[in-house]
Amino acid sequence: MNDFMNAIDDLVKEKGITKELLMEAIESALVAAYKKNYGTAQNVRIVFEDGMEGFEVLMRKDVVEEVEDEFTEISLEEALEIDPRYQVGDVVEYQVTPQNFGRIAAQTAKQVVIQKIHEAERGMVFDNYINRQGDLITGVVQRISNETIFVNIGNTEGILVASERARNERFRVNDRIKAYIMDVRKSNKGPQIFLSRTHPGFVERLFELEVPEIEDGIVEIRSIAREAGSRTKIAVYTEDEDVDPVGACVGTGGSRVRNVVDELFGEKIDITTWDDDPHILIRNVLSPAKVEEVFIDEEENAATVIVPDYQLSLAIGKEGQNVRLAARLCGWKIDIKSHSQYYGDEEEFYDDDEYYEDEYIEDAPAEELIEDAPAEELIEDAPEAEEAVEAEAEDAPAEELTEVASEAEEAPAAEEAAEEATEVPEEAPVEA
Repeated sequence: MNDFMNAIDDLVKEKGITKELLMEAIESALVAAYKKNYGTAQNVRIVFEDGMEGFEVLMRKDVVEEVEDEFTEISLEEALEIDPRYQVGDVVEYQVTPQNFGRIAAQTAKQVVIQKIHEAERGMVFDNYINRQGDLITGVVQRISNETIFVNIGNTEGILVASERARNERFRVNDRIKAYIMDVRKSNKGPQIFLSRTHPGFVERLFELEVPEIEDGIVEIRSIAREAGSRTKIAVYTEDEDVDPVGACVGTGGSRVRNVVDELFGEKIDITTWDDDPHILIRNVLSPAKVEEVFIDEEENAATVIVPDYQLSLAIGKEGQNVRLAARLCGWKIDIKSHSQYYGDEEEFYDDDEYYEDEYIEDAPAEELIEDAPAEELIEDAPEAEEAVEAEAEDAPAEELTEVASEAEEAPAAEEAAEEATEVPEEAPVEA
């Protein structure tokens, strides 16, 4: 029996299960072996001796006046022969261990013990991972079957199906991989650990890993909206005025967010500040687009956003991605309109990035101003131009005026000479 107990101790250390659980499994196995060989209707239990030197099989029977089932009942007369203190309704236990039960028990109990050990291991694995649901885990790609990746995560296997990873992600056997524990289920073959790399919680756990302020609770991730493999928007918040939540997530030179982007195979990440005021929040979540005005309809949980005309396509994003992620991030329905769509052409709006009219006029060449100016303005300005010319003529020296006058007199003569030079002489008649 000492060898038996040594084997029990080795199993406890190797499998990581408690000794009490293993002894219960052995007891159940011995009871099953006895019933298989000596009758399944008998009510027996196993009692181990002190020091685990051996065990006994005890038969349990109820004391009755008249016996109807000899396997579970004993008459009062027979009970009094065992112990004169027995009464009707008591339970009698007496040893019934057969002489050759040790060999039979060893053969029958072996498979039952193994089965119980496996069940105990599965139960421990399930209890361990059901409490870790939502955590980040690191494993090694063990095998790939029909685009489903099986990941070795220690004492069990994780399942990463194709729909739970981005299209641009490629893994090979023996690659190390990080994943999010999405679900834990029981099955006949043991617990099934379903992993995900597309869940928004995966990005949140990666930032917790890279940003100490998030792990310590100084910076909080309020919301995440993600389209795996393309873009993710994150809204962060802190109550500490000395901490910049966006800067903490980006890191020095973008080192922290770059590590997350690398893990996500180049997925773009927008980090913005959360605000309880929906006007400010919606402005933030539509970044990098600039917003003019935000109109809130609390009853419909909707917002109308006005953006400059040149920012409309940026605010909507490619195939509507930017506004779609922004709406999911803030929880509001967002309708984006350009300035001209909302106000029409009556009102002009200049953004900080646009030029101002006065600055443009000062810097622009005269030719551009004349070409761009309306005809009415040119006509109105004509008298002023004539007066300026006359004033310049009065102030000019006599020599300059004489040269200008001579050039003016020579101009008509030059024009007439040019016309005569360009005239084609008539052809002379050809004599036969």
